Amino acid sequence: MLSRLFKRQRAIDLTDLWHRIVAIAREPHWYASDGVADTVEGRFDMISAVMALVMIRFEDEGAAQHAARLTELFIDDMDGQLREAGVGDLVVGKRMGKLMAALGGRIGAYREGLSHADDDALAQAARRNTTMIDPDDDGTRMAAGLRRLMADIRAVEMEDLLKGNIAR
Repeated sequence: MLSRLFKRQRAIDLTDLWHRIVAIAREPHWYASDGVADTVEGRFDMISAVMALVMIRFEDEGAAQHAARLTELFIDDMDGQLREAGVGDLVVGKRMGKLMAALGGRIGAYREGLSHADDDALAQAARRNTTMIDPDDDGTRMAAGLRRLMADIRAVEMEDLLKGNIAR
């Protein structure tokens, strides 16, 4: 009986969700029609934007344990990407700190932008947090895409979301 009380819960595998986040971030429309630059920076911006929307859903659900696990997957992947790009051990930690700060800032900016009925605040957040093809892009196309994606994320049952089943 005591072993059941103190037994650690097995962590839910969110690998499929992580892969779905990356797949959504790579959808061509973000780059072809929504104005995101198809560069390393632009792709990171999109991964962190989609990740931020999922994290906002987790916050809404009080699912901190899932947010923590998804963050671990984000860190593991970004760490691997940096090392693959030739970033040395001495610099990886510092870069990871910057990437995590960027993700945290985007979660706050997109949460705030989504809280408004119109897309003005969300467009401003998108413009500030995304490398755009045209530096003068006002972010409205990107904001509309993010709002549609957030609706898709919110429409999914939590159990399905955890499996990466986000309809698009």
